Amino acid sequence: STSKPVEILPKLNELARFAPDQEIDLFEEIKFEPSVMCERLDKKASFRFSQIEDGDIICFQKKASPEVEEQVRFPDVPSYLEYVKNRQIVHFRALEKPKEDDFCLELAKSDTYDDVVERVAQRLGVDDPSKIRLTSHNCYSQQPKPNPIKYRSVDHLVDMLIHYNQISDILYYEVLDIPLPELQCLKTLKVAFHHSTKDEVEILNVRLPKQSTVGDVLNEIKSKVELSHPNAELRLLEVFYHKIYKIFPLTEKIENINDQYWTLRAEEIPEEEKNLGPHDRLIHVYHFTKETPQNQMQVQNFGEPFFLVIHEGETLAEIKVRIQKKLQVPDEEFSKWKFAFLSLGRPEYLQDSDIVSSRFQRRDVYGAWEQYLGLEHADNTSKRPYVSQ
Repeated sequence: STSKPVEILPKLNELARFAPDQEIDLFEEIKFEPSVMCERLDKKASFRFSQIEDGDIICFQKKASPEVEEQVRFPDVPSYLEYVKNRQIVHFRALEKPKEDDFCLELAKSDTYDDVVERVAQRLGVDDPSKIRLTSHNCYSQQPKPNPIKYRSVDHLVDMLIHYNQISDILYYEVLDIPLPELQCLKTLKVAFHHSTKDEVEILNVRLPKQSTVGDVLNEIKSKVELSHPNAELRLLEVFYHKIYKIFPLTEKIENINDQYWTLRAEEIPEEEKNLGPHDRLIHVYHFTKETPQNQMQVQNFGEPFFLVIHEGETLAEIKVRIQKKLQVPDEEFSKWKFAFLSLGRPEYLQDSDIVSSRFQRRDVYGAWEQYLGLEHADNTSKRPYVSQ
């Protein structure tokens, strides 16, 4: 313990197969976990003076010249150990193909948000790193997390990879058409536009500033779709499980509208709905079938729900004519359909001579969508052709 490192330098050179006179630097590796602690060892001080005891670790390297120090990333033992401690192989996957690894990068857990997107952009040949958007991995579901990482919202790579005390090695990427900070000031809504004249649904992605209103969304849609006539008015509906839950007011701000769980549907407002008389009513019409699991009758809605104007004193027979024309159902099939008034899921079947408006007088029902005219028939609705834009 009283001897000095300088006395064993020739032996160390021999062990490392260095030249006998190679100048070397010595470091004590004090600890590696939870963080690296590694300090230069004085070659001329005794082991005891440097507090070196049995089992301590001494690392050594060739003395690096100033030129080498400038050229390499980790010129000495402490910086190299820090790199080994922090290095992280990350498997990157395109968000639209979340099961397939696309490429791997060796990064450091301490890399900043900017470091990471810069390396990804470089790998993908994207000129602007701010067009890269990343999404973290959920270790439990083995899927991307539902919300992407906001621009510079995390400090380091390790914050992107951590999920409930587990560290993942997967990140998902997207290449955006505009920089992420700009996109974050916008709201993107997925809207299904139902054409009034042709049996077609067009899926539109509408991107507007967050403070925009529903009216702005509808104006944007008008510029993208084919209308039955230039002055057609549109409305935006919230559809969930084949029922219409809401007509959005034109002044409602879009920032809090959620298109993840229910469908946003845009459609033209039919002329007859614009000129409602004092005794006319706008009712919900839904398709349904009856299922009887464990001898309990259950109403199952399906297909596309819609609104219908009914006039006072109008019979079911008169309304059926309008429904058949609206849905363009052949006579043979339509003759098998049954019609019922449903309130809270219980059907009351109607006869052709029944006055339909008399059933819709009650106002105290919870939610208009729970009171509707039901069309009972087999669910053989062919899927409408969807057009994405």
